[in-house]
Formats: sequence, structure tokens, C-alpha cells
Amino acid sequence: MTRVVFLLVPQVHLLDLAGPAQVFSTAADLGLDYRTEYVAGQEDVPTAQGLPLRAGTEWPDLESGDLVLVPGWRSPKTAGGPRLTDAQVAQVQAHHARGGTVGSVCSGAFALGQAGLLDGRRCTTHHSLQDELARRFPGATVERDRLFTTDGRVVTSAGIASGIDLALHLVAVRHGPAAAAQIAREMVVYARRGGDAAQDSAMLRHRSHLSDAVHRVQDLIDARFAEPLRLADLASAAGVSERTLTRRFTESTGLTPLRYQSVLRLERAEHLIAQGSPVESAARAVGFGDARMLRRLRSARPRP
Repeated sequence: MTRVVFLLVPQVHLLDLAGPAQVFSTAADLGLDYRTEYVAGQEDVPTAQGLPLRAGTEWPDLESGDLVLVPGWRSPKTAGGPRLTDAQVAQVQAHHARGGTVGSVCSGAFALGQAGLLDGRRCTTHHSLQDELARRFPGATVERDRLFTTDGRVVTSAGIASGIDLALHLVAVRHGPAAAAQIAREMVVYARRGGDAAQDSAMLRHRSHLSDAVHRVQDLIDARFAEPLRLADLASAAGVSERTLTRRFTESTGLTPLRYQSVLRLERAEHLIAQGSPVESAARAVGFGDARMLRRLRSARPRP
């Protein structure tokens, strides 16, 4: 089981919290083993939108696979906004030191800065707060015009709805693009927005276009990338001819539909191999008949 612990501060923004919480809750509804929990300095937490929340004050026992996320809060000047208590800072620092992932939505990045986790790392926050974040934490590299960043198990997002993008990305990294696409469909959102060029999720990286027909085909491939997919069936789903689909898909993503499917298979196989799966097993799990094609794709993949 993966625990996702939301650390709430007074005047928390509801959508900063509800967006990613819905992603992980929907993941649990679809059979992935997530449990969401909420902690704060006090049981009654006022929100920026006026709806009070209740949270626990005791932290659960966390393991390295768990997540701690800090949603943002309302404050005209974040420098004068809420600060974590010393005990909360210690909890956040200890989780990261044990190998856990810590993240933020919007002004929650200031809490990570207070915990010393932004020093020497890339990060982002809401565009109206970026100058203040850079001033408060000069050791951080504040990325502008980014929906989210990941750096050394510290993940930050721009704010409000971008928390959904960040949560979908985290699911895609852990469980593959099909799982994230299924969650996005259940939530009636497009799994299309990536963080920046350094992100590795192909599902998100190739979604920064405006072609609804291509998005529909990507949704289908994301959900069934391990299956044989005929170009004719993909074109039918998009309501266009095979030739038109290939042209539009390539213009929008830089890849053909078949190549996009292969990229998803390779990415998922790499994740399985990193988790200890043998190459042959990983190849079969993602839809390759044997490991030869997987080895060929892995050897041809550019390395950082």
C-alpha cells in the first residue's frame, strides 16, 4: 500500500488539495493500492474558500514508497503566510531522508523551501509567486512557465489544476501510462499536460497539442498499448482515414501511432526492469512477443 499524506496548513486552497486527492482516490477505486491521509497542526483547518476541513494531528508511519504532498494556501504575500511547525518540518525532512517523495502544489513550495528541500534543486510554483520563491530561497532554481518539476524526489507544481497533472504523472511513473489514462478518463480530464522537457513520461510529453482526434487515439493507445492495435481501428476511433490519422498524429506528436505505442511499451518495460523484472518477462508484459525487439529498442534509445 502506498500512503499519500497531505499536510494541510490554514487557508489551504480546496482545489490544490482536492485535485491530487481525487487522482489517488480514483486510483484506489480502480484497484491500485493507495490510501490518502490528512494531517495538520490542528484538527479544524480553515480553507481559503470557507469550507472547514478536519484532519488528524498524528503522522502515520511512513515508508520510502509513500508520498507527502503540501497543497498551497491563500496569502497575498507568501512571505507572511503560514509556516510549518518545527515538528512538521522534521517529519517532511525525515521522510525525504528515508528515500520518500515529497511534493507541493502552488504555494506549498514555500513549505518545502522552509524544510530545506529546494536548495540545489529545480522547482516551480504559481506564476505570481515565482519571484518571491526565488527571493526567499536563493539556493533553488525556480523554473518558470512549467506545470511541474521533479528533482531528487522533490516534486513541485504550479498551482490549482496543475496538481492534477502532477498526480497523474506520479501515477504514470509508478504504474504506467495506461493506469494514468484510465484515471484521467474517470475524472473527465485529458492526461495531456506535461511538466517540462526533462520529464520522462511519454504519455504526458507528447500531449502538448490541440488535436482532439489525436488525443482520442492516444487515449486508446495509452489504455491498450500492450495489445496489437490495427491502424484501421485507430483511424475509425478518430473518425478519419488511416492516411489522415498518420499525418495528423505525426504533425501533433512527432511520432507515428505505431512508434508512439512502441515508446509507451519501452517506457513501461524500463520501469518493470528497474523494479527487478527479467527482460524476457518485461517484454511479454508490455506486448512484445519476445525480448529481441525490446533489446533493440533499449540499445537504440538515447542515454543521458
